[in-house]
Amino acid sequence: MIDVGLLVLRLVLGVIFIGHGAQKLFGSFGGPRISGFAKMLEQLGVKPAKTMAILAGLAEFVGGILMILGFLTPLAAVALIGVMIVAVLTVHLKNGFFNTNGGYEFNLALAGIAFTLLIVGAGAYSLDSFLGIFW
Repeated sequence: MIDVGLLVLRLVLGVIFIGHGAQKLFGSFGGPRISGFAKMLEQLGVKPAKTMAILAGLAEFVGGILMILGFLTPLAAVALIGVMIVAVLTVHLKNGFFNTNGGYEFNLALAGIAFTLLIVGAGAYSLDSFLGIFW
């Protein structure tokens, strides 16, 4: 049953991050595309904004795919945790905890799920397990 739970965590986390990455990279789901996201990062003082926008979008999109597959799970988890830490520190922390006020509640939950998968592993229903590369 634990392996089923880990699969569910990976699927949910992966879908969320693929969607967020697609917003940033491709403008999917009403997202800003790289140009709009880079403009927002520039306003926050992040430099070089376009490069960071691309890296964040790729971390989310590719990290989400890797999570769904359970492939290179520790690498995907670290990338996703890193993106969430930056999002909290640059955007959400000043708004307090609750998401209703633009706070970091949602980011913390996503980072917590990614951290859990980092320390526990992807489970039996994963490419990591099938290939015997990680726990």
